[in-house]
Amino acid sequence: MDTTSTFIVTEFTPSDQDLDVETALPTGLAMITKRFSGAIEGHSQAMFCSAFDPTHGGTYVALESFDGQVDGRRGSFSFAHAATTGPDGGRADGWFTIVAGSGTGELALIHGTGDIVIDDNGTHHLTLSYEIG
Repeated sequence: MDTTSTFIVTEFTPSDQDLDVETALPTGLAMITKRFSGAIEGHSQAMFCSAFDPTHGGTYVALESFDGQVDGRRGSFSFAHAATTGPDGGRADGWFTIVAGSGTGELALIHGTGDIVIDDNGTHHLTLSYEIG
């Protein structure tokens, strides 16, 4: 089943964790909270790691835990995603998977893939291609 929603970031809290290795792009770790609306309704928290600067762009990886409803089914699950972002904000090399075995409630046994798309106006969309069972 394919479904989609929009989301906003409601909290972005950078960590003060520093690495001993310095590269040409600054690396960072943050906790992010999101609010979803549409066919996917609820909130999530993510551990977000990146190597990025606005001049060059960079890459992020995130592990995110969601609680709410997907197409009316209530529960929670985790998903992982990554992408490369250019200095113009364009996304490339996106990767997204629902973590197998992470579902609870009516979302137990959820599995599949997904995508994050950002419109030119900045609206963020989450699309899931999933099955339950």
